[in-house]
Amino acid sequence: MHVPVHGKTLSQPLRIRFAQGAGCFLALLLLLCSSAGAQTSSRPLRIAAAADLQPVLPPVLQAFTRQTGIPASATYESSSALTAQILNGAAFDLFLSADMQYPARVIAAGLGTTSRPVPYAHGVLVLYTRKDSRWPRPTLDLLRDPQLKRLAIADPARAPYGSAAMAALSRMGLASALRSRLVTAANIAQAAEFAETGNADAGLISQTAAMTPALRAAGSFVVVPQPLYPAITQGAVVLAHATESAHARQLLDFLLTPAMQQQLVRSGLQAVATSSREAR
Repeated sequence: MHVPVHGKTLSQPLRIRFAQGAGCFLALLLLLCSSAGAQTSSRPLRIAAAADLQPVLPPVLQAFTRQTGIPASATYESSSALTAQILNGAAFDLFLSADMQYPARVIAAGLGTTSRPVPYAHGVLVLYTRKDSRWPRPTLDLLRDPQLKRLAIADPARAPYGSAAMAALSRMGLASALRSRLVTAANIAQAAEFAETGNADAGLISQTAAMTPALRAAGSFVVVPQPLYPAITQGAVVLAHATESAHARQLLDFLLTPAMQQQLVRSGLQAVATSSREAR
């Protein structure tokens, strides 16, 4: 039996070999398509990120994805709220806290992959006011002004920047006098929103929030001197139950590169010293 091919004919054995070759090619094509589909459908790296990182982290994650091809997404909340979620089994791969205390709790619960949190940045506390306020260019003296009726801070019990704000007020001898005038927000992003929108006369907020385009356009800020509050060392931990732990470690290493540390500085954080970086 012969099969015509472009005016010629193939013998039956040749036709069988031709069909087998075509079948192998089709199987290989399907395998390649399946592999590509598996790569594109892999879930993003999931990050639990402190609220002060909301204006900071997106460009870092975009750069990481461009360089590695690994997608990443972040959930932003107070460090306390994120810790509670992690302790209750939330499926995050990496925890970026606004302090060292909360990731240490995660590690103590057996949910971390290192013995201590890895410091990745230092936070900066600032006093912010709107340009249309009584204090268009704020100084710390305004905290003593009786005309200050509402001062926004993050919840000191839940957010490291709120705790730092209360420490600064205490060291200035103003904690008791201002307690009734505090507008307490769930996290530092909400405290910044209160100050930006005029729902508070001023705000003790993170420099990362104060340096966003929206807040720069609406107001100005002064840095609270470091001796007035304990250092805000921001720590990270790769989670033990992470399904993407290798990628999480890769992202943490990326965050500690000189280029990304400079990116954090431009966004309002302070870089960590090379000597302070722990083994990951």
